Amino acid sequence: MKKAFLQLHIAVFLAGFTAILGKLIELNEGLLVLYRMLLSVMILGIIILFQGKMTKISWVDFLKITGVGLILAIHWLTFYGSIKYANATVGVVCISASGFFSAIFEPLILKKRFDAMNLFLGLISVFGILIIFGFHQHFKVGIVFGIISAIGSALFPIFNKQLLQKHQAQTLTFYELLGGVILLSAVLPFYFMKFSPAYFVPNITDVFWLVILAGFCTVLTFNLQLNALKKISAFTSNLMYNLEPVYGVIFAFSILKEHQTFNSYFYSGIGLIFLAVFIQMRREKNGPKKAA
Repeated sequence: MKKAFLQLHIAVFLAGFTAILGKLIELNEGLLVLYRMLLSVMILGIIILFQGKMTKISWVDFLKITGVGLILAIHWLTFYGSIKYANATVGVVCISASGFFSAIFEPLILKKRFDAMNLFLGLISVFGILIIFGFHQHFKVGIVFGIISAIGSALFPIFNKQLLQKHQAQTLTFYELLGGVILLSAVLPFYFMKFSPAYFVPNITDVFWLVILAGFCTVLTFNLQLNALKKISAFTSNLMYNLEPVYGVIFAFSILKEHQTFNSYFYSGIGLIFLAVFIQMRREKNGPKKAA
């Protein structure tokens, strides 16, 4: 059990580090995501082939999975766009709004009852982002990207959960990444008309960080979480992943020194967001006890 918790904690730690890599990689956010997904597909494909677990799926299922892969690609594209046009801290903080969008989309898509407390906590996070937005107008484009990324972050697990009822997680992830590469390649030429890249071929430094991002922060993180879920519940996993934005902000402050660019209003906004995350973690922690 201790090993499973260690694996999950490392996965969350690596996930929190992705924002820093997004700042270190100088590629345009569209190319960054395309290369990340392509390298991840290659690495994961080799692992699946080596394990002999490659599974064929129907064209109908592939189209469904590809649609979810596009949501993932847009989520990553706008997440790194937020980092590029604002900074890593803003990108991570905006992701916290995914709780609000989840509270809206999940009941609508899965035809469940709305949870008033989830909506309230989500609104607290959104209000915190609005405070940051109001007093940091120079981050406007980055915050808009971040909100779109939060919508993608909310939608992806909802549709993914439905697909996991039919497909194995490793197979599903491989085809989602593959589908994301295909559709993103078709969308990027239009995206570049508005947000044109300075260069298309990654330099040596970019390649190094891309390999870290794809190999460790995507494929390894995925495998660590899967192994941990063999011993611990999905509830515990979701609870632990609430720490991802906390890690992201700590990394941005300590490594990139981004705290030097913010005023007191930013800390008021981020304080509200972390308060909402903390209350939600307490609710999730106490939920099983009440049910028992």
